[in-house]
Amino acid sequence: MTYETILLDRPAPGVAIITLNRPDRGNGVVPEMARDLLAALEALEADKSVRVLVMTGAGKQFCAGADLVEFQKFLAEDHAREQEPYNARVLWPVTQRLVSCRLPVIAAINGGATAGGLDLALACDVRIASTKAKMGETYIKLGLNPGNGGTYFLPRLVGSGLAAELALTGDLVDAERALAIGLVNSIAEPEALITEAVALAARIAERPRLAIEATKQQLRQSWHMDLAGSMNASFWAVAALTYSNDLREGVAAALEKREPVYNKGDKE
Repeated sequence: MTYETILLDRPAPGVAIITLNRPDRGNGVVPEMARDLLAALEALEADKSVRVLVMTGAGKQFCAGADLVEFQKFLAEDHAREQEPYNARVLWPVTQRLVSCRLPVIAAINGGATAGGLDLALACDVRIASTKAKMGETYIKLGLNPGNGGTYFLPRLVGSGLAAELALTGDLVDAERALAIGLVNSIAEPEALITEAVALAARIAERPRLAIEATKQQLRQSWHMDLAGSMNASFWAVAALTYSNDLREGVAAALEKREPVYNKGDKE
């Protein structure tokens, strides 16, 4: 499949990279990009050889959020007040799919990540940032509240106080500050960013596929559960994996003090 606004690559076994490819517009999201992203996520999820996804941006920015030129055109049109906002149709489905898809997603934040673009990165499971990256919930500078999941993700990553400060000021933070407050997992020099992201993705991809998917699902579901509910959901996931060939192989390999060879015959 070919895409208009993104690039798709397979740099290592089990690993795919989606590159947002509108560098002349800061990789701002337009409806065509949203459609490309959703189609690519659907195709990658259906391909069981893919186990981990890396998302990055072409050029100097990761993603500037909604394309403001197209947003201004939307605002110039005559809309009923009760009509859904622009970003609901453009960004929300992509953010939701990043969270719900079976693949762990690593954001390789190569440059600016602002407003909805930062929220896309926050929706990923892991974030690695270039030392040149700058990030911010800059919606308020436009006269908006965070509209693509920022008020959901940000407090869970940095705490309620810092989340309020970042969202209410719209201030940018550099990579070192983002690392210090837990906004990103690690930082890398620009030339090493993709290499490090792919290396991490490849390490994850070596693990058993069914367990990778169950672990992502349990981590995400736990945000909405109390301890008892989370443990109960985990119990049933463990119960299902107990019958997998991967678990038998993992236990045997541990006892035999050898490297396991996973994914040998479990039914899809």
